[in-house]
Amino acid sequence: MLLTIDTASTTLRDIERRIGPGLQPKRPRAIASADGVWLTDTEGERVLDFAAGHGVAALGHGHPRWVQAVSAQAAQLSVCTDTFATPRRAELYSRLQRLMPYGLDRLFLCNSGTEAVEAALKFARASTGRPGVIAFQGGFHGRTLGALSATARPAFRTPFLPLVPGFSHVRFDDLDALRAALTPETGAIIVELIQGEGGVRSASPAFIQGLRELCDEHGVLLIVDEIQTGYGRTGRFLASDHHDLRPDLLCLGKAIAGGIPMGAVAIGDRVGELAVGSHGSTFGGNPLACAAALAVLDVFEDEQLVNRSRRLGQHAMARLRAAFRGPDSPVRALRGEGLMIGLELRQRVGPIVGQLLARGLNVLPAGPNVLRLLPPLIIDRQDLDTGLDLIIATLHDAHAEAGA
Repeated sequence: MLLTIDTASTTLRDIERRIGPGLQPKRPRAIASADGVWLTDTEGERVLDFAAGHGVAALGHGHPRWVQAVSAQAAQLSVCTDTFATPRRAELYSRLQRLMPYGLDRLFLCNSGTEAVEAALKFARASTGRPGVIAFQGGFHGRTLGALSATARPAFRTPFLPLVPGFSHVRFDDLDALRAALTPETGAIIVELIQGEGGVRSASPAFIQGLRELCDEHGVLLIVDEIQTGYGRTGRFLASDHHDLRPDLLCLGKAIAGGIPMGAVAIGDRVGELAVGSHGSTFGGNPLACAAALAVLDVFEDEQLVNRSRRLGQHAMARLRAAFRGPDSPVRALRGEGLMIGLELRQRVGPIVGQLLARGLNVLPAGPNVLRLLPPLIIDRQDLDTGLDLIIATLHDAHAEAGA
């Protein structure tokens, strides 16, 4: 039986509040459709999307080549487990492998970035035989128990204690603290080269080089979480590419399939052979997701999205620096690479997110006082400037009001 629902945003939010789990607060719009970099709510008002589904929609929404690829594959073969080879999975393996750092010659496909982290942690433990994992304060790796154990923020962890044993957390970008935390039981270190949820904070080149050297010295596997930073977000295909870094395990997710759930782990040659049946995924590497992921790679190549991310990111940072200079600026610091940008504010970010949404711009917080920008990589300069204009005006207005 078809159920007819009033699509007014207040009605939809009420239904989701009453029947849903209540794990996320609802913003005061309900989204009915999207096209490119624009969302349309159920009242017909458009919102410029500078969040891209938390970085998922690198191609924007409804890219015609992606839609065509997914539609054609859905009509042909949508589900096939890893016990059979399939054309789309084999092609994706081959193409994705060529984009990974040297030596990461194997791939495991799953359904999300969190699942990729879980798999990488299991592969590291199976390979080294050591249970210890070092992660970093400010990092975020997911919400399942293993990934959550690597995530340091108490607000995420406290309701679910005790978590998986063997995890420890040290200061980010601090080699001395990392060196002191290493023990004979340490089998892996997991790191984001740019912490997204942690405030768009980048590791220094010296830290990244030292990280690799410490792993080599102690026989520890290096897991790099590129779930948010991968796929051109930072102006290179991977954040690792900025540093010529060779991880032992590299986690991908978010943008990899353009909106269909997917994750991946690239596996290096320091990871031993994995026992048959030691890990798996019912939906992982299904032909539908693989076709979507191949379409993403096609668009990245043909539309040069990595170069676009770098070029437009430089433009955005230049505009923001010019707008927020001086001791009386509402912005304390600007951080980021490519089209992954964080503005550390002198006030809490929550009200600013709400004000921007009311003015027609969707953005993200990154902690209590950082505004995070993750626009689709297909965005053009005109739409980028439209969003930047709104941010600049809103922050200056809020700062003036706070000082009045």
